[in-house]
Amino acid sequence: MKNDFVQDYLGYLLGQANHALYKGFDAQVRAAGLSSIEWRVLATLYSGQALTVNALTAQVLSKQPTVTKLVQRMAQCGDVQLLADAQDQRRTLVAITAEGKKRVRPLVTAAQKHEAQVLRALGTRDVDALKQLLARLATLAPPT
Repeated sequence: MKNDFVQDYLGYLLGQANHALYKGFDAQVRAAGLSSIEWRVLATLYSGQALTVNALTAQVLSKQPTVTKLVQRMAQCGDVQLLADAQDQRRTLVAITAEGKKRVRPLVTAAQKHEAQVLRALGTRDVDALKQLLARLATLAPPT
C-alpha cells in the first residue's frame, strides 16, 4: 500500500526541499570551520544590523539558551560582539564584527551561487513565487 500522506504533506515536502538545498552546501560550511548554527548566526547578522538575542533566536530557528551560549563563545572568538541595548539595558544586542564578516563573506557568496544552481531548473518566475509564498507562510507561524 502506497503512503501518499508524507508525499503530499507540506511539512515533509519543506523538509525535503531544505535538505536538497542545503546538503551540497553543508560541506562548505564545515570546511570553513563553522557548525550549521554558527553559519546561520553569521549569515543572519551579515547585513550589519545588530539583533537582540531573542530576535536572533527566532531567525536562526534555535532555542534561546543555545543561542545565548553560542554567541558568547562566538564573541570570545571575535566573530560577533555583544552590546548593551541603549533603549533597554536588560537586553543584549549581537552584532557581527569585521572579522566575522570577513570569515562569512565567501560563504554568503557560495550560498548564493549554490542556491542559484539548485533552483535554476525552476526558472526565475517560479523561484520568485516560491520565495514569496514561503515568506508569507513563515509570517503565519504562531509565535513561540
